[in-house]
Amino acid sequence: MSWLMFAFSGPILWAISTHLDKYLVDKYFKDSHVAVLLIFTALIGLLALPFIWLAVPAVTAIDWRSMALMALSGALYMTGMLFYLRALQAEEASTVAPFYQAAPLFGYLLGYEVLGERLSNIQLTGGALIVLGAVIASVQFGQRRAAFNGRLAALMLTCAFVLAISSLIFKIFAVRDEFWPTTFWMYAGEAVVGLALLAVGPFRAEFVGLLRKSPAAVLSVNAVNELINLGGGLGNRYALTLAPLSLVQAIGGTTTIFVFMFGIVLSIVYPALGHENLSAGELIRKGCAAVLVAAGTIVVNQ
Repeated sequence: MSWLMFAFSGPILWAISTHLDKYLVDKYFKDSHVAVLLIFTALIGLLALPFIWLAVPAVTAIDWRSMALMALSGALYMTGMLFYLRALQAEEASTVAPFYQAAPLFGYLLGYEVLGERLSNIQLTGGALIVLGAVIASVQFGQRRAAFNGRLAALMLTCAFVLAISSLIFKIFAVRDEFWPTTFWMYAGEAVVGLALLAVGPFRAEFVGLLRKSPAAVLSVNAVNELINLGGGLGNRYALTLAPLSLVQAIGGTTTIFVFMFGIVLSIVYPALGHENLSAGELIRKGCAAVLVAAGTIVVNQ
């Protein structure tokens, strides 16, 4: 099976999760700290650990230094998501999304320096087309900004760099020590961060308060959302074991396009859950972006 199928499973499932995140934030988390959302992410990963261990007992047959570095990958992922959610709390998603395109650049530099990955001219061209398409889909043209938003740039560039390091560590150990043991200890690292957040009094109070207020709705929607996220993360990380880091991250940057596509469906079928600008200009812009991504995918697959 082509690595592209695994790589694209990430942005497709993350796009679905983005709409669920929007629903959750508007309905349950509008006045909560973003760290509370990460606690739910950590708990889902924690629940997955026994199943991975029963299916692959070899997860414990790894030296403690490797375990610690694998867990660090999970901790870095949670840290990167915290920066992302902090940025999203203060800015529109369309403003935040373009900064994700820094991830392939960081991935290329790290893959080149640490892993010795070398991309062919065809791969570089395909990756550039994918990133260009994602940028066109993300940037809102015609909107004037009064000043450069240094806080947003700092948050999202830090997020992109931290996530690139997390992916680098995961790739190193997933190739050397197999996929599932690395995934197990990465989720263990995420769980440690989640438990640390839960130990903070204000975060714990908000978390318990949400559960008391609407336990069935909060748990069910969050569980579905995190399982979708889990599937996207697994597909994306498995692609890392088959293809260069920068190419996988370039494809991960196409999430914005799929968010828009699913938003169109929601706007038509269920407007209460999503509303997209369906003007001719927006449709043309996003359509051109989709064509560029498709062209880049075809080129990369050569």
